[in-house]
This record gives sequence, C-alpha cells and structure tokens, in this order.
Amino acid sequence: MSCSEVTVVRDGVRLSCRDWAGQGAPVVLLHGLAGHAGEWDGLARDLSPRHRVVAVDQRGHGASERQPREVTRAAYVADVIAVVDRLGLDRPVLVGQSLGGHTAMLTAAAHPERIGGLVLVEAGAGGPSPDTPAEVGALLDAWPTPFPSRRAATEFFGGGPAGEAWAAGLEQRDGGWWPRFDREVMTASLAENATRSFWDEWAAVTCPTLAIWGQRGIIAPEEIDRMLRHRPATTAMSVLGAGHDVHLEQPEIVREAVQRFLARTSQTVVPGRSGLSRA
Repeated sequence: MSCSEVTVVRDGVRLSCRDWAGQGAPVVLLHGLAGHAGEWDGLARDLSPRHRVVAVDQRGHGASERQPREVTRAAYVADVIAVVDRLGLDRPVLVGQSLGGHTAMLTAAAHPERIGGLVLVEAGAGGPSPDTPAEVGALLDAWPTPFPSRRAATEFFGGGPAGEAWAAGLEQRDGGWWPRFDREVMTASLAENATRSFWDEWAAVTCPTLAIWGQRGIIAPEEIDRMLRHRPATTAMSVLGAGHDVHLEQPEIVREAVQRFLARTSQTVVPGRSGLSRA
C-alpha cells in the first residue's frame, strides 16, 4: 500500500504528513529529534491493512515548516492535536520515538479524552539535563555535510536499515546531500527538556501504554524503574542488544510488539481505566 502526502497548517506552520489511508483504528507516528516521517514507512506499511496510519514530519523537520517561530513542547503537542482534528482521527494510538515519544506522552496527558493509546519507543519522563542541547549540537556539527552521496551518508550513520533510514531524511541540493532541518531549531527544541522533568505529565497519562526501550538505549534503568513504579499498569519491554534507534535496528520486534498492543488495546479499552498490564 502506498501513502499520500497531506499538509496540515496550524497557526501558519505547515505540517507535512504521510497518510497511508488504511482502514480501522487510527495510529499516528511521531519521529525523534532530527528524524523524519519516512523512517516509519516499514511499520506504517505493515499496520495500514488494519489501521489508518499517519506519520508526521514534526515542525522543523523533513518537509514541514523548517524555521517555525515556536518550538516549545506545547507547540509540538498542539500540532499533534491539529493533525488529529484535520484528518478526522478518532482517539488514535500515538507511537513516538525519542522526542516524538515525549511529544506523544505530553499529548496523551493533556488530552486524555482524545487519545486511545500510547506507545513510547526509547522515551521517558526525563529530568533536568542542561548539557543536552550543546551535546546534541556538537553531534550534529560532526556530520560531514554535505554528504557526497546517499551511500556515503548511509555508511556514516552506521549502515544497515538504521543508516539507510537516516540517509533517507537528507535532501539533494547544491551538489551534495544535506539535512532537512536547521541545527539551531533542533537544539532549541530541547530547551525545556534540559531544564525540567515531566513526571507529573507521565503520571497523568490514563490511556493504555506500551513502552519499548533498547537494552543499550539512552533511558537510564533508574528512570525506567521509576516510570513503572509511577504507572505499574504500563506494558514494558526491553529489546536485547538494541540502542536508541531500536525501531530501526530491530523493526520486526517493534512491529510485532506494536501489533500485539493495538490488538489488545482495541479489546480492553474502558473509559476511565489506565490500560494494560505490565509485561
């Protein structure tokens, strides 16, 4: 099944979406910082026979508005609700990786009546991390842009499916391959996460929740334990040997976990209940 490009405009900000137009309960896919909607193509294709699947290029990323005036957490959340409203998605399950997972969590906490389920992939409630924006900026500065070819970019990003997915987010112009985002927008998008935690928001989530972490990911075991103590009904799993890009490194495992969660969620959602049991 192929997808179509759909544009949603909120408060003057253009949001580009990949709409797989499947039938069934809706699913919204949210990539991480410096990512793009296309990295979810494999999962979207597998889910679309049974679900209406929409993958969003979040503000500042991909084909969406490159230099939005606002990159607060609230702006990202409002974008998700705008996509849900404009595309007529009834209580979608939000699936997000890294910063996209964080956006999904905040959306579920702020709009419990609008969201039917939550899947976090390598995301957490976090805590003050003042060095993170500078560290991420340094990582982006280390990209040898422009890349001379997509193949060179794939190799730089580690090769394999993960490297191919990162390289697919580049655009060809001016004789090379360039990121489809601005460094300053990326670091600014992390500003709030650098100064505070979001434990109250995590505790406020009431919908069924699946959390997938990589064994070698960036979410500390202590944070994971605390999250599960706060919300013991969360279904949680760790993927052996996987890192932060677990959805790209182990797509089959993630796909199967998401499919099981979607099947169980559709059978067990009860208004006012917090969701599924911990695995």
